[in-house]
Amino acid sequence: MAPFHREAPYNDLPLLPPEKELETKDVMRKTVKASRALAQLNGAIMNLPNPSLFLDTIHLQEAKASSEIENIITTNDDLYKAVVAEKKYESTAAKEVISYKEALWFGLEKLKERPFITTNLCVEIMQCIKQNTSGIRATPGTTLANTQGDVIYTPPAGETVIREKMANLERFINEESVLDPLIKMAIMHYQFEAIHPFIDGNGRTGRILLLLYLKMEKLLDVPALYLSEYIIRNKSSYY
Repeated sequence: MAPFHREAPYNDLPLLPPEKELETKDVMRKTVKASRALAQLNGAIMNLPNPSLFLDTIHLQEAKASSEIENIITTNDDLYKAVVAEKKYESTAAKEVISYKEALWFGLEKLKERPFITTNLCVEIMQCIKQNTSGIRATPGTTLANTQGDVIYTPPAGETVIREKMANLERFINEESVLDPLIKMAIMHYQFEAIHPFIDGNGRTGRILLLLYLKMEKLLDVPALYLSEYIIRNKSSYY
């Protein structure tokens, strides 16, 4: 394997599953704690008189927060106006947030039809978020930079390479595994973001995949987990 250089495309991104031992004692302790919390959340939601109403509200807030991570900022007032006005958006940001929410519901409906997370599903979710027909990255030059503009990572380049990495990820997600599902979910998320298969919309697509995976693995009957708000609150600790 060639040495890693942050300014060169990481076409040698290792395939899954990882070769290293992941289920250490510390990791498993946290996994058990997280599993219990998910079970409690699931029970609480299913006991609500109208889970669907609650779910729609949570998904709208998740869409708002997930978009905020990508510096797409809007207000609850603008969002609810957009919902009531049936897509008569007062701002581009509100439009993008509503598109994210629609992409999440789209993914959930697709899972009902076919309970698998595939490359094609990822593309369709991204297209729903971005409201365009773009696909897997084909042009070179994509880099990820920090707030100072320094390149910190260059994802794999070339459509053939990216599709090979995505095919490997697809197999890893959908095949039986001895790994705990929550650990598998973390690996899945890392690998998807490392592949960075799209020109735009990777972060939001990746966060939707987390919710779809929880649903697919029956860890949550309804994916009412507000993940992005936690990321925003703890963002400073990641840099």
